Amino acid sequence: MSDIIQLLPDHVANQIAAGEVVQRPASIVKELLENAIDAGATKIELIIEEAGRNLIKVADNGSGMSETDARMAFERHATSKIRTTEDIFHIATKGFRGEALASIAAVAQVELKTKKQDAEIGTVIYIEGGELQFQEPAQTTEGAVFSVKNLFFNVPARRKFLKSNNIEFRHIIDEFQRVALAHENLEFSLYHNDEVIFNLRKGSQMQRIVDIFGRKLHPLLVPIKEDLGWVKLNGFVGKPEAAKKSRGEQFFFVNGRYFRSPYLNRAVQEAFEGLLQSNYSPSFFLYLELDPEKIDVNIHPQKTEVKFEDENLIFALIRSTIKKSLGIYNVAPSLDFERNEQMDSFFPPKVDAAKSYNAPGIHIDRNFNPFKDQIPSKINDTAMVNLTEMYQQETSALPSKINLFDEEDEDLEEDLLRLPNGYWLFNKDHRTLMLDLGRIHQIVLAENRKNVSKSKKSQSLLFSLEYHLNEIEKNKFRSIKKYLPDLGFDIVLAQDNVLRINSVPEDVKESQVIKFLENLFEILEYKTEEEFLENYNNQWIRTNAKSKFDFLYKAEIEQILKDFIKLGFPEFTPNGNRTFVEVPTEELKNKF
Repeated sequence: MSDIIQLLPDHVANQIAAGEVVQRPASIVKELLENAIDAGATKIELIIEEAGRNLIKVADNGSGMSETDARMAFERHATSKIRTTEDIFHIATKGFRGEALASIAAVAQVELKTKKQDAEIGTVIYIEGGELQFQEPAQTTEGAVFSVKNLFFNVPARRKFLKSNNIEFRHIIDEFQRVALAHENLEFSLYHNDEVIFNLRKGSQMQRIVDIFGRKLHPLLVPIKEDLGWVKLNGFVGKPEAAKKSRGEQFFFVNGRYFRSPYLNRAVQEAFEGLLQSNYSPSFFLYLELDPEKIDVNIHPQKTEVKFEDENLIFALIRSTIKKSLGIYNVAPSLDFERNEQMDSFFPPKVDAAKSYNAPGIHIDRNFNPFKDQIPSKINDTAMVNLTEMYQQETSALPSKINLFDEEDEDLEEDLLRLPNGYWLFNKDHRTLMLDLGRIHQIVLAENRKNVSKSKKSQSLLFSLEYHLNEIEKNKFRSIKKYLPDLGFDIVLAQDNVLRINSVPEDVKESQVIKFLENLFEILEYKTEEEFLENYNNQWIRTNAKSKFDFLYKAEIEQILKDFIKLGFPEFTPNGNRTFVEVPTEELKNKF
């Protein structure tokens, strides 16, 4: 029997290995940005074309590479970051595996131009599908310029499974944000299809957060700071007003490296206990600093998972520090045991126990009667009887102004009864049903919305509303701008990323416009433009539909039930939730 195990060719092995490192264009962006930081760059430019399908270019002013290093950088397991196994436990750089460039070059066309500082001439190297095409001297600037073209050109199956440009570019922005937030002392810029998306100056953590997410977030941030010697924690958390249903601005960093941790996420959530509505998540930007020996980043090729030596202590630190800061800034109640002498003037002086004090007395004249001269000395019994009869006649003739019970519905033969838990009992076809009026209302609204013409009527606002966009929302707005006029919106993008809202649809209240737009930008997270209209209608229905607790009187639900009956009395919503259940009346009878 012949042997069946054989060694894979290098180009096949590299393509397989690339599947772990290069999942989408955003993966390449992350690796190249981190390489630029490890090279000591102070200014980094990221240029994207067609969401990274055609071009991903990163230019930096770092230390650059020699001719030999430029060639060796594309070999598997070739790295300048570590020398021995022990070095893995002292990692201070972003990369260390030596796999990224080899994996990228295996599935794309890669060009590198680089020159070391003070060198007279640089070098250019071109690799296609993992194979070196040429390397030669070239005149170039100090630092390095990586150009990754035609991603997955030799793996068409992988290229076919890339999402739309809007979704892929959103992932690129995510990676760009994570790197930029961790290094506020560096300059970053991002260009997409020759358009400036971000141009970030170096500054403080607060400046970097505001530059990325917009100035409207500035007043909603609470500073966090704690130093225990072996670990430092600083950053910001958002006030409850900044919380979102979707997990939006939530960032953990350790030693300048972004990481994910559901366990530590729970610590933040617990710190906000009692301050947030259900299903809402707080915003936070938290930076940890501790000895590299106390963490392990060598868990996953993406390096977004970190294992802590004292994870329980980190959990307690995050929760307690956030609680303390929320109390200091009057977001949550706290106990302050430190005396403030300036407050003493607001309190009365201490009482001297040696002195005696007389309590103020109250004197009452019990013989005083203001009606003394108006009351007759004696009331005739006959007059009292006549007065009582007259009062009874008058009150019996007056109609009752208070009706504690609803009148019986004349249009519905079946009876309705509201239960204390918000549900209603409804007798239909000799059955007793328990209705969820909130879900029924959603179905009726959805059906009515189908029958409305595509072009919605709009109402002009007396005063235009303003909404400040961050760069992410600006990109989303441009992707949906063409749909807005038909929906009844008149919105203009002015200077300084400000939206001026002049008209809104008739079915959107002016007081809800800003919140409605915020929800629209949220549902566009990783959504394509084609899905926008469906998500818009769903958002409108959720905003306008009442909950089961909002229906208090029969008159409110009469028309809704009529419409629901016309629809065939469906038992389930489109999401698969029940609209009603049958009450087992026979079983209830047996209990008696």
